[in-house]
Amino acid sequence: MRPEISVTVDIVIFTLRESDLQVLLVKRRNSPFEGRWAIPGGYVEADESLENAAMRELNEETGVQGDAVHIEQLFTFGEPKRDPRGRVITVAYFALVPAPLAVQAGDDAAEAQWQSVYNLPEMAFDHNQILNYALKRLRYKIEYSAVGFQLLPSAFSLSDLQEAYEIVLGESLDKRNFRRRILQAKVIEETGTVRTHEGRPAKLYRFRDDAVAEVKARRLFP
Repeated sequence: MRPEISVTVDIVIFTLRESDLQVLLVKRRNSPFEGRWAIPGGYVEADESLENAAMRELNEETGVQGDAVHIEQLFTFGEPKRDPRGRVITVAYFALVPAPLAVQAGDDAAEAQWQSVYNLPEMAFDHNQILNYALKRLRYKIEYSAVGFQLLPSAFSLSDLQEAYEIVLGESLDKRNFRRRILQAKVIEETGTVRTHEGRPAKLYRFRDDAVAEVKARRLFP
């Protein structure tokens, strides 16, 4: 007799808040791991695809539609004893959403919170492993593609952009070199507006819709 196997989706939702890379976590209301923090997720319904299940979870926890943000499949985690309830295979996704966002806990969660990916609590299931993998993937993606723009609002300054990359990569980047190379890549364009603060006004930019997504960004940040 074949063992009964369940399939879930877990979605790692990243955003930039308070000069920090944060991830949305939910506190479990029920056992197993009652009271522990976890990645939002749930069982895949019999009549829905994996992608639709992931987008449903994203919408339930943030109110954001999946087609409005960057979302992609991360990895499949299937260690036999990863879930004490039985044989459960989870397909993990990650999403990048610009802040600020309201969050809401799902029916099976006590609360939902944005927490720093660099200061994670003890997690339920194998969710620490999933989060560590997601951070590595995000760093890899940001080194060779324009995925980092998905964490920013529609208009941003070059300082905003550099700060986003530094937060995700966990390293400082040379300001002059960063600006020169990001402009050479021709993936952004001026909006024609400026942001006024103390000091010099900052030009605002946006990501070009017709720009090539693969910009070999590691070349931008030697």
